[in-house]
Amino acid sequence: MTGTLAAPATVPLSATVAALLDVTVSGTGRAAFPDWAGLALRDNPRRAHLVVSRVLGKHVPAAPSDVLGAGAAVGDAVAAVLGQAGPAGLVIGYCETATGLGHAAAQRLGAAYLHTTRRVHPGVPVAARFEEEHSHAVAHALQPAGEVSLAGAGPLVLVDDELTSGRTALNTIAELHARFPRPRYVVAALLDARTPELRAAFEARAAALGVRVDVACVVAASLTLPGDVLARAAVARAALPPPAAPPTGLPGAVVEHAGLWPREVPTTARHGLTPADTERLAAAADDVAARLVPALAGSGSVLVLGTEELMYAPAVLGDRLATRLPGTPVRLQSTTRSPVHAADDPGYAVRRTVAFPAPDDLSRPALVHNLTDPAAPPVPGTAWADLRADDVVVVADAPAAACAAMVAALRPFAARAVHLVPVPVTDPRRGTP
Repeated sequence: MTGTLAAPATVPLSATVAALLDVTVSGTGRAAFPDWAGLALRDNPRRAHLVVSRVLGKHVPAAPSDVLGAGAAVGDAVAAVLGQAGPAGLVIGYCETATGLGHAAAQRLGAAYLHTTRRVHPGVPVAARFEEEHSHAVAHALQPAGEVSLAGAGPLVLVDDELTSGRTALNTIAELHARFPRPRYVVAALLDARTPELRAAFEARAAALGVRVDVACVVAASLTLPGDVLARAAVARAALPPPAAPPTGLPGAVVEHAGLWPREVPTTARHGLTPADTERLAAAADDVAARLVPALAGSGSVLVLGTEELMYAPAVLGDRLATRLPGTPVRLQSTTRSPVHAADDPGYAVRRTVAFPAPDDLSRPALVHNLTDPAAPPVPGTAWADLRADDVVVVADAPAAACAAMVAALRPFAARAVHLVPVPVTDPRRGTP
């Protein structure tokens, strides 16, 4: 795995939104930005737009190797910033979008890993809470347990997919430094999108905290928005075409693969994982991939779908499937809470959204963006959106019965079958599910 970003040869996915909102992109990353990201509109009154990454495996399907490579690239950027001050003492990723990205970065750095969560375990103390001010779901919690602790001497690394202003990261540092002080912090991201004014404000607040805070990024590109951007976004949403039409073909079959994941091996870093734990997770994912291969034999294409915060294990599973199914395209994506506006436009980054009850909480919706109708003819210039799936492999840390609505919603997008792989939720109080 190399620490590089893929650059797919497809149309820019930022053209439509950039024109509608009058967004300008400047800085050292201007040439690279269209290669790895696009823009979509949010259905969120706090923010107008969303950066949609081609290599994150969240809103747009991506090769698992590209997703893991993006995390490795973040890890390399952190290592370059730390220099002789390394190694990192702990890496923290932000849910839900950066849980897999942060884990891959931690793996690259050989560090312990913990991600924030909105899925709070009732039996584990909450070590810290804070809010992501601009998010559609603002509350975050940190619940380390076992061998992973927020206390320590080495540099603490905070990983997110995008650094827009840096307020969330600095809020986190202020909360943690008051209780678990460390001498140095690194804020790391795929994209540093701060304007010069926001960079100055970040540096001023970091100085006020009285601790060293460095920034590490893979791409630096300032996105400048007009002052009336929220009003423009409302007009833009009305001007865009509707989402892509639902599939009309026969839905795929359903195959449940129960008991594949070993119950003693953790599946997420919601309560923290050591480097040895991450190695065990990777070995389990490889074994699951080997056991899935017979069911996927003959498939023309496979989509591995993680579920919200559960991103890294599906990424490793997808990467191992790609190795074990030579010649078969394997792509990775994840469900999300993010309410993105969908529109069937070639220069727009989210063409379709499918909603269903979230498996871990049936009272709220979960979403998956950009699924492709297996029977629809390809649209010229939009290869990224035409990654049809014969088989969809869903990895969910929820009981199979709770996944029924999700599986039913996915069946029209699988030409052959939806394969449900339920994995256990580890109870950190016992160390086993």
